[in-house]
Amino acid sequence: MLSLDLHPIYRNNRDIELALRQFLFTAARSGESVVEIIPGKGTGQLKRRVLAFLDQKHIRKLHAGHESAPGNEGRILVHLHPRP
Repeated sequence: MLSLDLHPIYRNNRDIELALRQFLFTAARSGESVVEIIPGKGTGQLKRRVLAFLDQKHIRKLHAGHESAPGNEGRILVHLHPRP
């Protein structure tokens, strides 16, 4: 499973958005069905930022949905569309 850990760049909004965008495009090309993004637990601010990014209309086209990982609120599982 592909994974993106946002801990090293949590302070820079531009780097976060760039990393998320590149990760999702790479994941979509990889053929994976589920990938994980790790914003960490903390205050939840970074997780809310990631969820807002994933819910943007043009980004929603890249994935079939997302959810918090069962048993670990510091991880977000993103379900990708199956490749034809």
